[in-house]
Amino acid sequence: MSDSAQPKATAAALAMAYSLRWKRRRLLWRSFRKRRQLSVVTDRTRQITPGAILCFSTMRNEAVRLPFWLDHHRALGVDHFLIVDNDSDDGTREYLSDQPDVSLWRTPASYRLSRFGVDWLTWLQMRHGHDHWCLTLDADEILIYPFHDTRPLPALTEWLDRKQIRSFGALMLDMYPKGPVSAAPYGAGDDPRIALPWFDGGNYMIQKQNRLENLWIQGGPRARAFFANEPRRAPTMGKVPLVKWRRGYAYVSSTHSALPRGLNHVYDEAGGEWTSGVLLHTKFLHMIIQRSAEEKERQEHFASSGLYVGYYDSLRGDPDLWCDGSTRYLGWRQLEAMGLMSRGTWL
Repeated sequence: MSDSAQPKATAAALAMAYSLRWKRRRLLWRSFRKRRQLSVVTDRTRQITPGAILCFSTMRNEAVRLPFWLDHHRALGVDHFLIVDNDSDDGTREYLSDQPDVSLWRTPASYRLSRFGVDWLTWLQMRHGHDHWCLTLDADEILIYPFHDTRPLPALTEWLDRKQIRSFGALMLDMYPKGPVSAAPYGAGDDPRIALPWFDGGNYMIQKQNRLENLWIQGGPRARAFFANEPRRAPTMGKVPLVKWRRGYAYVSSTHSALPRGLNHVYDEAGGEWTSGVLLHTKFLHMIIQRSAEEKERQEHFASSGLYVGYYDSLRGDPDLWCDGSTRYLGWRQLEAMGLMSRGTWL
């Protein structure tokens, strides 16, 4: 870099840092204001002990998924769940309020206008997540990572603490059945990996976003089935779901990116591998057909309504996402061998 270019680069970096610092403050202030939209259903946060691992989620009408979702993440080592129910009418709220390790809030407010639930969760993380490892998930996401079947989350977070690593990345991996999605019957308590045993193993694009320095990953069955003509508009699959939370942190876009942007550094730019996991995405259970009709009507999940109307119409058509390139799920060692997760230096 020339002598004249260096001051310009330094000035640009300072301007970017200033802009992001104010963005984070605006997000925190926004979440503080949205706290009034939440009403307590059951508050058991006094049970939270120092060092407890917490899980945060916003959900609506997920009663069928909840028994397995809760049990799986309890088995991993989550100590307490802090959940916002967005006006469910299928028994979700009643089921959660009976769980001894769940604190529950309710809101009828707009999911879309709360940044798709992130504002509500940020407020709860500000109040209860400080100095805790916090896992932020949707009800259709199941976290797995190397050795998760023998090494629970406290083993992983203790290692991350020793390495002074404050965040943990994961690829969201869409799971689907062979045949139409209606061919994946599912009952409460079932393991969704049985109903959805297939995934795309290799059609992923990845790039680093300069502003937030997060990884932007696209591909999988949604990209090829619903966004084939506009693959760059397909959903992004990279997430940072596990963070050693501090009161001034904030997610920017779901858990795809966070501020300060150092939290997004869950990769090795030098070409090595950092320890990472996978979020098994169980969206494509048979309920998706009815849910898609409802979500098209509500328009609460639309980031771009013109783009997603066709997406929901396609889902209502009971699509078959399986193709000759589909891979049957066998376990975390298979995903590691395929490069979809990594043990990194965690041996």
